[in-house]
Amino acid sequence: MKLDEIKEIAKVHSIKTAKAKKSELVRAIQNAEGNEPCFDNGKAAQCGQESCLWRKDCA
Repeated sequence: MKLDEIKEIAKVHSIKTAKAKKSELVRAIQNAEGNEPCFDNGKAAQCGQESCLWRKDCA
């Protein structure tokens, strides 16, 4: 997902997007949605959340 798309989702959750990196924004969105803020933590193979919106970009 492109950064502009992520920023739009972040704005829906009232998350400030200025100067934030992609991984920071995604984790903030995950947290705001009540999910484990685990994006890009190197444990994608162990998370078990196959239907996660961020799964394709996760490492």
